[in-house]
Amino acid sequence: MTLPQNFIGVDIAKDWIDVFYLTTSKHERIPTTKQALARFAKAVRDGFVILEASGGYERCVTAALARAGVPYARVNPRQAREFARATGKLAKTDRVDAQILALMGRALTPARTVPDDPDTARLADLVARRGVLVGQIRAEKNRLQTTRDDWISKEISIMIRVLEDHLAAVEAQIETQIATREALATQSARLCSVPGIGPAISAVLIACLPELGQLDGRKIAALAGLAPHAADSGIHRGKRHIWGGRETARRALYIAAFIASRYDPAIKAFRKRLQDAGKPVKVAITACARKLLTILNAMEKKGENYVKQAG
Repeated sequence: MTLPQNFIGVDIAKDWIDVFYLTTSKHERIPTTKQALARFAKAVRDGFVILEASGGYERCVTAALARAGVPYARVNPRQAREFARATGKLAKTDRVDAQILALMGRALTPARTVPDDPDTARLADLVARRGVLVGQIRAEKNRLQTTRDDWISKEISIMIRVLEDHLAAVEAQIETQIATREALATQSARLCSVPGIGPAISAVLIACLPELGQLDGRKIAALAGLAPHAADSGIHRGKRHIWGGRETARRALYIAAFIASRYDPAIKAFRKRLQDAGKPVKVAITACARKLLTILNAMEKKGENYVKQAG
């Protein structure tokens, strides 16, 4: 007789984690110190941990679980909240969230998350930092255009120069991180063989979509937020919309698809067919982004560079 899986829900805060053990209905709170997390991981080796992506706070937990060989699934917070609503759990506390995650694990049995590769994890941190700096520079430039005070204008200009110096330093680190790691360098070169993808976009895809080549087309499209979702009810057939997924990866793929739809014959012809059929430009480019993602996924599975095809 096979014993039931011990699903363990973990809600993560900055200084502690709340844990719910489904088989015993026990709650506990554990500080996020290295020693405490190591003891927790050792104690749950027979379990399957379900936790949310928590803006990076989950990394110390997943690192401890990976070192102990404990399987875990990192799920989308929106998915967990919708599961809670579907089960009638409207209250939201750390203890309730931990319980919901354990119940979600038993009901849905999410796929086990592959532990982060240290080199890719550092690249992801650098790419995230670059995104923050780019946003700050854009915001400061917008303020510079609207201010009427000369002193404030000078202050903003100084801040922009400082931020741009930091951005250049981060971009140099990204370039070095990829160039000095053989696996990352190989993958980047392969992605850059595709029209529309340069070093910056390839870095984003490697960092934010490490599952490339490991999942089927439907699942990788859902991760990237490029899978269309139905909106039907009765005889009504609503328009399909994309939502969810990883925004940074989706934005990078959209930019790459826009460029590829101008310079790659096959994708250019695909976009033209869609627009000739009456599809709005953004819808056509989004479809090109999903087509491009399918191509990239196949390339990664085969370990092959891109081969241009006629339109």
